[in-house]
Amino acid sequence: MTSISIIGSGKMSGAIAEVATRAGAHVQIVKRSATSMSAARPGLDYSVMGDELTGDLVVLAVPYSAYTGILEQYRDQLARKVIIDISNPIDFSTYDELRSPADSSTAAELAKMLPEGAAVVKAFNVNLGDTLTSGTNGTTPTTVLYAGDYADAKMRVAALIEASGMRAVDVGPLTRARELEAMGFLQIIMAALGKTRYESGFALLP
Repeated sequence: MTSISIIGSGKMSGAIAEVATRAGAHVQIVKRSATSMSAARPGLDYSVMGDELTGDLVVLAVPYSAYTGILEQYRDQLARKVIIDISNPIDFSTYDELRSPADSSTAAELAKMLPEGAAVVKAFNVNLGDTLTSGTNGTTPTTVLYAGDYADAKMRVAALIEASGMRAVDVGPLTRARELEAMGFLQIIMAALGKTRYESGFALLP
């Protein structure tokens, strides 16, 4: 059975935990501290930063600015994992630009920081949390776009997505993460402006 460790306890953490639960995966939620806010759910294991990561897949459901601290804590353990980067590094003070380098992405920068043997997959960043929790986007199953350089890692992420009842679409190598982040940026901005709803989002029809 697939196991997944989700670092972070915010809305996206809860949404991806719901995805993993539907897929029948064992879920570990790693909180910043024992007092960090989160909605405790039966069937999930709760840990704090510094505890061992039990999942084969590790989701970084925290702001990109927190990645350095996570790597300091878990660098050796992450060498044996598939790491899922869901971040959209938006400058929320202006809502006007991405904070990742113009020729790169948070996923590509993360891959540079990780030890040999770690595999980064960009996924879930184009999806708003409500569409992951429900598994639907309007009248269609939610589509999760993902990118990465390692076929086995991408297959494992796709299997989790599909086992949860959603559609998984491989958009190519990790260099495509830049385009995924641009899509996530546009979707969040449109929702913030009231052009779309946070309960909906972009849909990719079959």
